[in-house]
Amino acid sequence: MRQTGDVILIVGSGPNAVAARRWPKEWFDQIVVINNAWRLRPDWDRLVFPEDFPVQKRPAEIVPGQQLVEAEAFVPAQNLFGGFVHGGATMAFTAGYWALAALRPRVMAFIGCDMVYPATGPTHFYGSGTADPLRDDISLRDLGAKSARLALIAAAQGCACVNLSQDESSLLFPTAAPDALRGGIMPPAIDLQRVAGLRAREDALGYATPDGRYVNDPSAYDMDILGEIDANWRMLLHPFT
Repeated sequence: MRQTGDVILIVGSGPNAVAARRWPKEWFDQIVVINNAWRLRPDWDRLVFPEDFPVQKRPAEIVPGQQLVEAEAFVPAQNLFGGFVHGGATMAFTAGYWALAALRPRVMAFIGCDMVYPATGPTHFYGSGTADPLRDDISLRDLGAKSARLALIAAAQGCACVNLSQDESSLLFPTAAPDALRGGIMPPAIDLQRVAGLRAREDALGYATPDGRYVNDPSAYDMDILGEIDANWRMLLHPFT
């Protein structure tokens, strides 16, 4: 029996997100869009956005079957997997953790989530915007490590994370073709004990953020240990990428 969302497409706002406009809905069980990405196609299923996403940029109407996913839904989901300090406070990672908890997917496929921003030219599919992952934030010190963490935690849940982008990317996920997601894509055969060990090290630090609001101050955290944990997430995923 297929799970709630067997194959999930997660669409961010990067320039290459426009590719998602031409992909048949039948390739996916759920289309999860982030922030402005709902503008790319009308048949999205879930729209994930933070509380500071302006009301005027949200859809004026939603049709039956569509759902708005706001902080009261995604904060508990991300906390379930270790919170924002460890998981990374970008909406791409947040949407991934929420989907992992709420939809129980077999495959999470990302587009428009590369988090690589050119010095000139468009930074988003709609032109230029604020590159949130480039802000000085305690949770965004190593985007590659955060992506490795998501991929490994997803794999422990039986879910494969893949990137549909062919461009330079901060995501360490393997690449895939959007029309092949119902094929033989499988999560890596990871060492579950090592994943659990890294999660336990994170938990021991006590950097929980039940309300999703964390102190963005390096003096409040052991930066050496956080850096070491990030490096270990990278190394743990490396044999599979």
